[in-house]
Amino acid sequence: MLAGMTVRDEQTIPAIVTEGLVKRYGETTALAGVDLEVPAGTVFGLLGPNGAGKTTAVRVLATLVRPDAGTAFVGGYDVRHDGHRVRRLVGLTGQYASVDEMLTGTENLLMIGRLLGLSRPQAKQRARELLAEFRLSDSADRSAKTYSGGMRRRLDLAASLVGRPRLLFLDEPTTGLDPRSRNEMWEVVRDLVGVHGVTVLLTTQYLEEADQLADDIAVVDHGRIIAQGSPEELKRQTGAQTLAVRPAAEADLPLVVSAVAAVLDTSPEVAGTLVSARVTDPATLPAVVRRLDDAGVTVGEITLRSSSLDEVFLALTGHPAEPAGGGTGTGTGDDGSPAAADSPAGTRSTSDDDDDPAARIPAATRS
Repeated sequence: MLAGMTVRDEQTIPAIVTEGLVKRYGETTALAGVDLEVPAGTVFGLLGPNGAGKTTAVRVLATLVRPDAGTAFVGGYDVRHDGHRVRRLVGLTGQYASVDEMLTGTENLLMIGRLLGLSRPQAKQRARELLAEFRLSDSADRSAKTYSGGMRRRLDLAASLVGRPRLLFLDEPTTGLDPRSRNEMWEVVRDLVGVHGVTVLLTTQYLEEADQLADDIAVVDHGRIIAQGSPEELKRQTGAQTLAVRPAAEADLPLVVSAVAAVLDTSPEVAGTLVSARVTDPATLPAVVRRLDDAGVTVGEITLRSSSLDEVFLALTGHPAEPAGGGTGTGTGDDGSPAAADSPAGTRSTSDDDDDPAARIPAATRS
């Protein structure tokens, strides 16, 4: 689509375009014809369980692996033939923090800056900026092995931003984090997009994470995109809502169950004192209210809400998403692909232009 373009406008060119993207590992097809278009300056979520193909998609787009078929353009550049240019545009943070635990926070960022060709003063200045932005200044001179999990993830993300990438790949960035650290990472991502204009491709199996961060979501299952749209569009796609009723008095719970079952002609779910059921007709709500009123039940809570992403995922794939905290092994990707090292902006990767001098990393030198 973009192969013939000669003038690149960062405001109008999609950050990512793929058509018919295919990647196989032996007999396993990790990507089975993926079509994507990601607008610049947005958060795009790839949502799916382990094995769906999310990590492989990121590796192809970051030029870490070559696709077997199809095309992929990042910032208007072909990942096959312009890999060195793509690498100048992107940063990557993988599922596991890849910082050197024996180095301090400052030393980690200084090392990345020197590998990217910054002078020592430039690298030190960039390290100070990022440590302050990620609230790590007070720990800058401590070794990374003393950092908490959330601090390591923030340092890892800071490392991927040393080269000021226009597009950032976040491959399950909150795996293993506690809720507070996860919320902190979400705020960082929002700032990257809203304040700095970075485009973010986020892969996640956390439905709440996709709902909170993504402007658009592609649901991936078995290497294919089975649905795409904004979180609200996907929620409406199932065509159903959830009715939830909680009686003011727990003793009235059987009456609520009976009323909901009678109106919907189905057995509702009961969790504690909350009775819920899937509905497709909004007129159900007043009908349930009337029946409860006739039964003399005082309602403490009654809502009719849109489907959650959990329910959308179940409806689309026929199985629930992975439980929160389910990580992948360090030896393989989420789809059985060989594990690849995390690669911040500008690092070398497998591509057909690896002999191009522009693709080589300047050696870090002492001064």
